[in-house]
Amino acid sequence: MTVPTSADVQAAISRLLVVAGSDTGQSRRAADFLLAWWNGADLGHFPIEHLWNVDRAISADMLTILAYLAEQPTAVYANAFGFDEAIRALVEQWRDLPRAA
Repeated sequence: MTVPTSADVQAAISRLLVVAGSDTGQSRRAADFLLAWWNGADLGHFPIEHLWNVDRAISADMLTILAYLAEQPTAVYANAFGFDEAIRALVEQWRDLPRAA
């Protein structure tokens, strides 16, 4: 298997963010994936069956990211690719978290 490049991952994240920004079952699954990567302990988990409950292109993007992460010597998060604000927007859209006063 060819290891994805950081450019491959950046493109995959961008596509997943577009999907996750909508309001469909596939959108929720894309958001679950990105948010579990961002902070699974606080934002939830990503059930593996989500991979076969989305279009192949979406699961391929998820697998591109996972293949890249598996090859890294340390943890890498979406903020390493400059997606902090976009991920925070997903938190607002998909997670009902208590707000600080």
